[in-house]
Amino acid sequence: MSKKQSAARPTRTSAATVYVSVAVGLGLVALSACGSSGSGSGAAGGDAKTVTLVSHDSWAVSKGVLKDFEKSSGYKVKVLKDGDAGEAVNKAILSKDNPQGDVFFGVDNTLLSRALDNGIFASYQAKGLDEVRGEYRLDKGKERVTPVDTGSLCVNYDKAYFKKHDLAPPSSFADLAKPAYKNLLVTENAATSSPGLGFLLGTAAKYGDDGWQPYWKKLKANGLKVVDGWDQAYNEEFSGSAGGKKAGGDRPLVVSYASSPPAEAVYADPQPKTSPVGVAKGTCFQQVEFAGLLNGAQNEKGGKVLLDFLVSKKFQEDMPLNMFVDPVTENATAPADYTKYAVKIDDPETMSPRKIADNRDDWVKSWTSLVLK
Repeated sequence: MSKKQSAARPTRTSAATVYVSVAVGLGLVALSACGSSGSGSGAAGGDAKTVTLVSHDSWAVSKGVLKDFEKSSGYKVKVLKDGDAGEAVNKAILSKDNPQGDVFFGVDNTLLSRALDNGIFASYQAKGLDEVRGEYRLDKGKERVTPVDTGSLCVNYDKAYFKKHDLAPPSSFADLAKPAYKNLLVTENAATSSPGLGFLLGTAAKYGDDGWQPYWKKLKANGLKVVDGWDQAYNEEFSGSAGGKKAGGDRPLVVSYASSPPAEAVYADPQPKTSPVGVAKGTCFQQVEFAGLLNGAQNEKGGKVLLDFLVSKKFQEDMPLNMFVDPVTENATAPADYTKYAVKIDDPETMSPRKIADNRDDWVKSWTSLVLK
């Protein structure tokens, strides 16, 4: 597996410490600030022409595209990577009175309400926002966050396994609980992983407030395996990934993304005609990822220019092969190498940020008692 493959999408992919305690969180913030050489805010660096982007670990952009932005804007971009998605959001909340940078990238719709309710973002309507598809503008009217990318959380399957065993791969949530797929699925912990949380929300959207728990009882009885985060699930347990093959993974079903097929194929050598990974289209939950201007940003002007860049055609078209996510703007076209292998999900499960906010913590507690105990 290439470096780009192995690093693909840790934003929603690494174990997300969604429920980190305040005490531990403050310690992490302090350690991150001490260890981020040259990655402080404009004020900390004493340079008004430096703009600092705080992000999860999967932030990536082509060097040439970033260099062109820096040349045209006059700002140098410094990036402070703050762990996985949940951890980074918690740090931003804990440090909101003294933000670590100017712009935060990486809060998705599963955690958006937490960030907005804690007031970490200032309103700003990015230039080019009118090109963003309306369904992704979840804070329309207030514009505290700018949609940057989207993608679908889905169960992936190892094509070779199902061909070898002459078994049709699952295509729906209901299929996953059938005896034919016993002991085949690995998922991430909903309390510690953003894809794990997204999969839980997908089942709640599918089966309703009263139906998701009986469904998970069936999954558990059918040999479901739960691990801490995406990297372990996908690159160690899943038999269909390059990392999983190397690690001896024996689970041919894994909770991952609709963009996993291109991630497995684009950087393979030689590049295959088709990806070794398939997607169960009836198991998907839509995620949208946002960026926002941090309240109290030392370089507010530079932060606004950076947000403009994130919805620009150049960045949106560069993004798919760097972070394996889909553009959110009407004027952007994903690269051919990406679309060749990408799986289009026409009708993923969705849930409003308000409903997520009202139920997330209780659902996770119930899920933990039901699945892990």
